[in-house]
Amino acid sequence: MLLFSMLLLFIATCVGGWLALFPDGRDALADALARLARQAGQRWQTAQRRGHGHAAGALDAARGGAGRLAALMRLHPLLAGAVLLLVLLPPLGALLVASRQPLPQVDERQRAVNEQVAALLRGERLVAPPAPPPAVFTTAEVTLVRPQLAGANRNWDLLDQDFAQRLLTVFRVMREQHGYEMVLLEGYRSPARQNELADAGGHVTNARAFQSYHQFGLAGDCAFLRDGKLVISERDAWAMRGYQLYGEVAEAAGLTWGGRWKMMDFGHTELRVRRR
Repeated sequence: MLLFSMLLLFIATCVGGWLALFPDGRDALADALARLARQAGQRWQTAQRRGHGHAAGALDAARGGAGRLAALMRLHPLLAGAVLLLVLLPPLGALLVASRQPLPQVDERQRAVNEQVAALLRGERLVAPPAPPPAVFTTAEVTLVRPQLAGANRNWDLLDQDFAQRLLTVFRVMREQHGYEMVLLEGYRSPARQNELADAGGHVTNARAFQSYHQFGLAGDCAFLRDGKLVISERDAWAMRGYQLYGEVAEAAGLTWGGRWKMMDFGHTELRVRRR
């Protein structure tokens, strides 16, 4: 639709320029309109002879309009071209802006869902695992990578239920198929906390309140547990392999993975839904 609209606009611009710059072209077009007027007059006479008064009136009006248009184009070619553009531009502009745009970063491609993920999503309702002790999230290694993690909310009940089931499915596949134990770092995030993180700088997040799916319970930040310790660092080869697998499984479950963004967020997934 966009290409078609641009083509129409290009044609209209070319026709307007042609009429403005080439008198012979204007005369040819005026002659064509005059011929149409004569044909309309002949049809009017035929209709009049047959007694079709209403049709004759309509043809008479068309004949007069065509004649006036031809005269106008001869006398005011630039004005005629400008009027033509003004008539065409509004509907073309409407066509350009009328198409619905997806949310930023929404990936409209159909993601392949593997059989295990599909079966889990159709099956039982999964229960959230017990949260690790708070001390797991405040070690020196974790604080170095995520200094504001201590104030994060990890309550699964505050997440959208569809998103929670998909994320729990990802956790289960990661554990049973790949041997990675996963943990939720942060789920629902209040608007105040979102602004606090945004104020910390673009290296944390560029999204302010209600610009993140966290505020709607549709996003989660996750990492791995190894020997009872939280592993977040992307410099850990084992963790990076886990993030790649995590992204594949999350996408198979219909989630958007932050590892594909320009500002990569390997532990982040979210469930994108269209605005109603």
